[in-house]
Amino acid sequence: MTLLTDHLVVDGVRLAYRDRGEGPPVVFIHGTPSHAYEWRDIMPRIEAEGFRTIAYDLLGYGLSERPVDRDTSVAAQTGLLEHLLDALDIDRADIVAHDIGGAIGLRFAVAHPGRVRRLLLIDSVSYDSWPSPTWRRIIDENLDDFTSMSQDAFDDMLTRQLTMTVADASRMTGDVLQAYLAPHSSPLGRVSFFEHQVRHYDAKYTEEISGRLEHLTMPVRILWGEKDQWQPLHYAKRLSGAIPDATLVTVPEAGHFLMEDAPGRVVEEIRDFLTVRDPDVREPA
Repeated sequence: MTLLTDHLVVDGVRLAYRDRGEGPPVVFIHGTPSHAYEWRDIMPRIEAEGFRTIAYDLLGYGLSERPVDRDTSVAAQTGLLEHLLDALDIDRADIVAHDIGGAIGLRFAVAHPGRVRRLLLIDSVSYDSWPSPTWRRIIDENLDDFTSMSQDAFDDMLTRQLTMTVADASRMTGDVLQAYLAPHSSPLGRVSFFEHQVRHYDAKYTEEISGRLEHLTMPVRILWGEKDQWQPLHYAKRLSGAIPDATLVTVPEAGHFLMEDAPGRVVEEIRDFLTVRDPDVREPA
């Protein structure tokens, strides 16, 4: 399924995106190793609930541009999010963010709290939670000589990693697995994966904002797969304890790619979170 249908030049780079529906804007930010494909079973159902839904591939990911001379770290992606919202004439939005997308959402909420109505984090990186032990090993073994890796060796490596993202391994097979591998099925794709994604797996981007989470005032919900092998549940509990009034919802029999293991539950939680009382509307005295 091709989720993204349009392209937009933002701050001098091309981003692939989708903007559909009418109503309050909801921005979906994907994680890694991934692209906006992960929202394919989620966005149309939220759109049908009366929301304007926006998703995009991060710079260097999926169908977006893969520049040779641009920073694609979490910090740089946060700046691009601001430019994207400006380009789409969105002053304030609800944000639904997964994995490193969660770090982008958190950094954006800390820097621009007035532009985030609500923030829903799904199995987000935080504090010193990333890269995971298996990714640390891949970085140590491959980051300096990844250009010599064959396509078969790369596919085997990434397949092993992607299989860890789900509690039910059968959900990461066939066409679904191929969709996650597809952006990297060429020499350029493999180089881009290491240069634009893996090279920027760095906890400094989340650790440097950890002391500011207590100042967030917008509603925050944290949604987590209990069997997440990359982001252990104790990080979710730490996040929910640090962010004032944040709610934590755990999903049994689900892993890091919660949208693959339990898409119906993800839709239910997003719908519930987005339809609670508007934080801009004060109750009468």
